[in-house]
Amino acid sequence: MTHSDKRAYFFKIDTTVKRVRNYMQKQLNAADIDITVDQWVLLDHIFPSPGISQNDLAQATAKDAPTTTRILDILIKKGLVERKMAKLDRRKSMLFLTEEGVALHTRTFPIIAEARTKAWGGLSDDDFDELVRIMDTIYGNLEIV
Repeated sequence: MTHSDKRAYFFKIDTTVKRVRNYMQKQLNAADIDITVDQWVLLDHIFPSPGISQNDLAQATAKDAPTTTRILDILIKKGLVERKMAKLDRRKSMLFLTEEGVALHTRTFPIIAEARTKAWGGLSDDDFDELVRIMDTIYGNLEIV
């Protein structure tokens, strides 16, 4: 494999991720759900982890702190998420879905799950496991210390 062939793989990863995100956004729009895929990602990480800190959420979603704050501000304005100050550390905020946020997550989850199923169509469990292994390896190779 030549050097230029290796570069093409990163382009392929990037374009594939963009296509999946665009497809998911189209599905959300078609269902008249007023959130972006980025907003969904944060909702989906807060849903199983009520009280997650903003820093932990940023790490879990691989988003930088300013981006996480910007998206959270939008979700709070929409009434889907609320921030509460931690009792022991007032500098730390905990995040919770509101009732509306839980309802939206419940309504949206099947749409996202169906989009994922379509995207992964034709891949065996072994294929998927290998893809995850490869992506985790690439991610780990570039870990920022």
